[in-house]
Amino acid sequence: MDVMHELEKLAECLGNRLLERGASVAVAESCTGGWVAQTLTAIAGSSAWFDRGFVTYSNAAKCDMLGVPETTLARHGAVSEATARAMAQGALGHSVADWTLAITGIAGPSGGSPDKPVGTVCFAWASRDGGCEAQTRLFSGDRAAVREQSVRHALDGLLARIEAATETA
Repeated sequence: MDVMHELEKLAECLGNRLLERGASVAVAESCTGGWVAQTLTAIAGSSAWFDRGFVTYSNAAKCDMLGVPETTLARHGAVSEATARAMAQGALGHSVADWTLAITGIAGPSGGSPDKPVGTVCFAWASRDGGCEAQTRLFSGDRAAVREQSVRHALDGLLARIEAATETA
């Protein structure tokens, strides 16, 4: 099974979970450049559960479109859990979605540093009912591989959180 088909199967599963709950999702992406939104909207009927996507590649876009504080970017950098959280929360604030996910990272081949090497990607998942969780992963491979792993991890993470929220509801 090719990568796109695998990701679309994951997106379809996520869509079904959202549909069962009458919920929707919005996404805020940086290094993946809209790949998550493309994967979700490849699913027929996704308009029932996909609200919108924000591609905020530049720091200015993160501030303008999502309300990420410039102080967060200055203090923590664009690739940080603090920025990912602000992106996810900003997507909630600028949409009607029940759930959001955010991705910001260094896909390469350049742009890394000793503290944040190429392949460093920060994620956040937020829900309108409360929490916002963030985590950082270090992926290996070339630019395409880092981006593909980021899309998969973001979708897996959201699916896991929706299912966990349902179990505790």
